Amino acid sequence: MAGTRIAGKVAIVTGGAGGIGSATVRRFVEEGARVGIADIDEARGRALADELGEAALYLRCDHGDAGSCAAAVAAVLARWGQLDVLYNNAGIGWTGSFEEVDDSQVTAVLRANLVGPILMTRAALPALRARGEALRPQGVSPVVLFTASGLGLHARPAVSLYTVSKHGIVGMMRSLALDEGPNNLRVNAICPGIVETPLMYRTMVRSGDAGTLLERFRQEAPLKRIADTSDVANAAVFLASDEAKAIHGACLVVDGGVHG
Repeated sequence: MAGTRIAGKVAIVTGGAGGIGSATVRRFVEEGARVGIADIDEARGRALADELGEAALYLRCDHGDAGSCAAAVAAVLARWGQLDVLYNNAGIGWTGSFEEVDDSQVTAVLRANLVGPILMTRAALPALRARGEALRPQGVSPVVLFTASGLGLHARPAVSLYTVSKHGIVGMMRSLALDEGPNNLRVNAICPGIVETPLMYRTMVRSGDAGTLLERFRQEAPLKRIADTSDVANAAVFLASDEAKAIHGACLVVDGGVHG
């Protein structure tokens, strides 16, 4: 699937060593981008960067820490001199009702799923705005992407805190789109449904047998299949590319038609 759809662009992908993140990093590189892999998992992040060679740079980054975010952006600028795409993908799952969530879990989920994207976006905005001004004469824009969720647009029982965090991401995306459009930044979100990843299995096991639940979700989808990581990665390539130059403030749902 190698191509040139985002050739010459420089991206940061948070959670870039994980399931959706690593699939996206690979697809970005296949389509000609250079990518900063921002992740706290140093072993997997470095292994992926080594695999991809000069087109990738591992960034040890805790996106819930403002200094770590600033350092990641600075490292990418020092290496490649520009930033065209910030993909706020990192996050964690949670299942359970509100009375099951203790204070530490509230802090952890909101820090990972909402505070982290806010801090990373804030750190990247000066570089993205500068790139936006440079690209304005060409009629194209740098891009901020978020991994939201179908649960950022709808709700299901017993996924309370996660749903709150992903609704927050959709609200952030829409607000940022209004604020940064005049600066020639495009801002969009991908809203996956259930995606087969290690994180998904770790999250589902709290609610029962993951395989049984997965099959139930597959049968709920009109297409009778659920997304895999490549589906989300391909959506990210499209939204990061100039093919999507008029798409702004949008939620691209990738869920097999569950919420169609």
